[in-house]
Amino acid sequence: MPRLEEVANVALRVPSVVLLDLLYRWDVQAFAELLRPQQEEAPWRRRALWHAYYLGHMLCVGVLLLPVRSLVKLYLYGLTLLLLFVGHQTARDYMRHEMEYEFQGAVYQDPVVLSRFLTALTGQIFVSTLCALLMKTKQVWLFCAPLLPLLARLCGLPLQALPVVNAFATSVTVVEVLYVATSHLLAPFHLAAAVCREMAQGLEMYRLVALAMSLWSQLAIPVLFLVFWLVLFTLQIYSFLASSNSLLAQQGLLFIFLSSVAECCGTPYSLLGLTFTVSYLALAALNLCKLYLLGYDAFQNGNVMHRGVTEGVTLLLLALQTGLLDLQILQRTFLLSIILFIVVTSTLQSMIEIANPIVLALGASQNRSPWKHFRSLSLCLFLLVFPCFMAYKIARFFHMDFWLLILVSSCMLTSLQVMGTLFVYALFMIELFQDAPLEKTDEIIYYVNAVSRVLEFLVAVCVVAYGTWESIFGEWSWMGASVIIIHSYFNVWLRAQSGWKSFLLRREAAKKINSLPRATRGQLRDHNDVCAICFQEMNMAVITDCGHFFHTGCLRKWLYVQDTCPMCHQPVKPSATEGPQPAGGERAEPEPIPEEGAPENADAGAAGRARTPDPSRTAEGGESSWQEQENPALAEPSRAGLLPEAVPHGEGEPMDPAQSRTPQPVSRGGCTPQPSANPGRTALLGTPPPPEWGGERGGGAGAGTSMGFDGRHCLS
Repeated sequence: MPRLEEVANVALRVPSVVLLDLLYRWDVQAFAELLRPQQEEAPWRRRALWHAYYLGHMLCVGVLLLPVRSLVKLYLYGLTLLLLFVGHQTARDYMRHEMEYEFQGAVYQDPVVLSRFLTALTGQIFVSTLCALLMKTKQVWLFCAPLLPLLARLCGLPLQALPVVNAFATSVTVVEVLYVATSHLLAPFHLAAAVCREMAQGLEMYRLVALAMSLWSQLAIPVLFLVFWLVLFTLQIYSFLASSNSLLAQQGLLFIFLSSVAECCGTPYSLLGLTFTVSYLALAALNLCKLYLLGYDAFQNGNVMHRGVTEGVTLLLLALQTGLLDLQILQRTFLLSIILFIVVTSTLQSMIEIANPIVLALGASQNRSPWKHFRSLSLCLFLLVFPCFMAYKIARFFHMDFWLLILVSSCMLTSLQVMGTLFVYALFMIELFQDAPLEKTDEIIYYVNAVSRVLEFLVAVCVVAYGTWESIFGEWSWMGASVIIIHSYFNVWLRAQSGWKSFLLRREAAKKINSLPRATRGQLRDHNDVCAICFQEMNMAVITDCGHFFHTGCLRKWLYVQDTCPMCHQPVKPSATEGPQPAGGERAEPEPIPEEGAPENADAGAAGRARTPDPSRTAEGGESSWQEQENPALAEPSRAGLLPEAVPHGEGEPMDPAQSRTPQPVSRGGCTPQPSANPGRTALLGTPPPPEWGGERGGGAGAGTSMGFDGRHCLS
């Protein structure tokens, strides 16, 4: 039932939109000129026609805004009235045939008269029963007035009395209709008062925007105008094909299609219908693209921008800006073809936005499914060839000027974007068969995308410049100026701002990377950990100011996004001295900063090791983990009694870096950590490697992000 109510909500409102469209097309002035019999009666007739014109608009809008139940009741009353008219028309036809036949005897005495009588009687009984069903009443006799002429003929009244009986039956029906209309005369006013009360409440509760959105959904505006335009377009195509059989062969299917579309957008109502139709067609094309690429999983998380709204709004704005409604049919056809070309180009752009991340993710994830690769590549080839074909066709169909050149160039940019996507996809596929990743892959991808974005920006600038020139030295309008302002903001200013921000981030990241010191072999050997960004071993690395080690390329990509350290989230700033550090790899150490709650009489060496990085600790990139910050026993294990006291070294005696960083834990209850076969994997899991590997708790990729080994596990 809810589905049937939705269908009725749309179907019962379409006639109101059709009547509004017909009233808009009605030329009142010309109709008044045709009807006037005398020159002095023309002003009175013209005023009456204009009043009828405005009254018709008001009635159609009122019926359009009725609730569904009131609309159903109105249609039931109208259908009942139509059936009563059919019944009286049938009785009138029966009376005329009887008077022409001139048989004065009983109806059962002549077979022709009897057959005509039975046919008319069956029809009248069916009409009366159907009227009672529509009005939901058991009093069928209320609708039996058209039966009176048949009953008079059955009773043997003379044929001359049948017109009188028919006139009496018509009068009875008119009285019934007037009685029902009078009893429901105040219903529209009560309904209007209820609507005003609801609007007042809506203005208080949800404001005007919420009320408009509620009215939009209740009236099903998009589907309503879609159905209206499809009905109008179907009738127009049928009239085109029925007018002449040779028209299709002479003008071609494409011209007939465009002419029919141009005929069906000559009013604001039909233009809105075309807008919603284009929006739904674009939505269907985008959903088909998603279904082809990803299957049914593509509809779980849909992008709000890929719902066909952009294409519909584009068509509506271009139609209003160019004055499409005021043009003749031939001019409207040519202009509409250009507008549809722009809309199709926008749809292809949305399809590229859908396909681009899917194709790149397919190449980067090293997916070996040939069917997925075939679907992605076939769609990319379509998006590469079809815009070129469109540009070729429109260049042959129209004379090339600056405006058309901008359209063709924007269409060619679509193919250029697909070429960039395919190029990046090819790079990913080449890396799939390489033992080591290609150098500067991200730089190549950035420059490929940058070329595409720069060309798009130049086309947008040309469009704005040409539109501004036409507005200043040509025909200026508020609509055109508004479109130019919107286009300047979204397609020029936002693109320029985004591109410049990306360029500054990359330049600043390169400056920071070049200023950071490079780690020496000794520092890498002492660090003995993986890169915290890519989790790969490091043969070359840079050291941040906070003492963390990263691959140069990994840190550069990170700094493209944000300018903080991936480990401790401290700002990464350019070093005062650029280039690699000396062979010793030592850097100036900051003053030790006592932690909150730390005892003041703590051993300076232990406190320095627990709170501030020494040169060996700085080289390795370790810092106190969150376990050490929460449990002081972990920061000073000798005080907790879990580890032996550190043996003081003599002055000038070299200290083993591993022993100075991570003392060997005492075995309690068989909980001595066992050496892992893979130190890097051990660091990834968060458990510190034993001292013989030179590992350190809290350093590397697991620092501050995963549970490390501590004495609490042994105590349990």
